[in-house]
Amino acid sequence: MRWFAWPGELRRAGVLSMNARNALYIAERNPRRLYPRVDDKLLTKQLALDAGMAVPDLYGVVSTYHDARRFERLLEGREDFVIKPARGAGGDGIVVVAGRLGDGYLKINGARMAREDIVYHLGNILSGMYSFGGRPDRAMIEYRVRPDSVFNAISHLGVPDVRVIVQRGFPVLAMLRLPTRASGGKANLHQGAVGTGIDIATGLTTHGVWHGHPVDKHPDSLEPLEGVEIPGWDRILELSARGYELTGLGYLGVDIVIDREQGPLILELNARPGLAIQVANRRGLRARLEQIDREADPNMDADARAAFVRERFAGAR
Repeated sequence: MRWFAWPGELRRAGVLSMNARNALYIAERNPRRLYPRVDDKLLTKQLALDAGMAVPDLYGVVSTYHDARRFERLLEGREDFVIKPARGAGGDGIVVVAGRLGDGYLKINGARMAREDIVYHLGNILSGMYSFGGRPDRAMIEYRVRPDSVFNAISHLGVPDVRVIVQRGFPVLAMLRLPTRASGGKANLHQGAVGTGIDIATGLTTHGVWHGHPVDKHPDSLEPLEGVEIPGWDRILELSARGYELTGLGYLGVDIVIDREQGPLILELNARPGLAIQVANRRGLRARLEQIDREADPNMDADARAAFVRERFAGAR
């Protein structure tokens, strides 16, 4: 079996190339003046809250080194939390704290972290170590999501998330990103997470990909990846569709986590979502983007757009 295809084969399969994505969708449909709405996670969270959309609770913001040394005041006695850069990308700079350990803290992977280690990390975030262009940043401290139990057998440590590509407000392709031992518990495909396609119409997982190659089982648990029903799927599609009004971006990636108590929560939005979702679904993205341009009514509201894609893509696996 060969693991490559000629350019002509890819075009016929409706695969979207990076150049085509940049020229036809990002450049044409995503005005740069709107990028702060997704590049600044604090602004994204505030926009979502203003629109009545569910997000992880924000405990506080660290804006100065003085704030960093007093970060525990933001926790109000909570022992588990997440630290993330407001302008970070690719999961860099995110620290997940599972609880206290004596005078220090315990990370989700079992590693110990002294209080001064957290202060130091917050200082690195403020200095711009993880931000776009190395610009000074702020740190967010927020609720630690506890994944729905359906993911217990197919995820290692961290929090799985659902990435949905949205075209002019219509969800067109989705995948589940599953942390692995290799990814250090992060749901980032470039760091070794598993991507699993999701049938838009049913919310059932389909094909898997790991390090660019097809897989049928999670590499750590060896549990099958196909046929897992994503909880709250209708809600996930509706939240994704509403990302269009929230940002004004015509080509958008919406990342959603599923908390065992609160259900689907918007985690991040992305103006430049990657293309690995095509490999996870074994389906070209461009074909669906063009289908939406041809067939969809742009005057539909978000709920109608979500219903449209469930009906239009039914049986297309």
